[in-house]
Amino acid sequence: MSYYTLDLVENSFYDNTPVYTVPPDCYFMLGDNRDNSTDSRVLSQVGYIPSEYLVGRAAIIFFSIGEDGQGRWDRLFQRVR
Repeated sequence: MSYYTLDLVENSFYDNTPVYTVPPDCYFMLGDNRDNSTDSRVLSQVGYIPSEYLVGRAAIIFFSIGEDGQGRWDRLFQRVR
């Protein structure tokens, strides 16, 4: 499966990351602003998330923005697949 992602900064630090090996019972989290998210790619600040830290799961899409920067109202409150 593939997804379109917005790339605001060409060749940024986050465009060329190493291959990550996620330890057992951990998760790798990605922010929705791929060029400017402090997420699991920043091992010194966030890193891998132990499974015991998870308390729920995403169930609905609260808000979505399209390629044109406008709200995607057709996705509002849709179930996460």
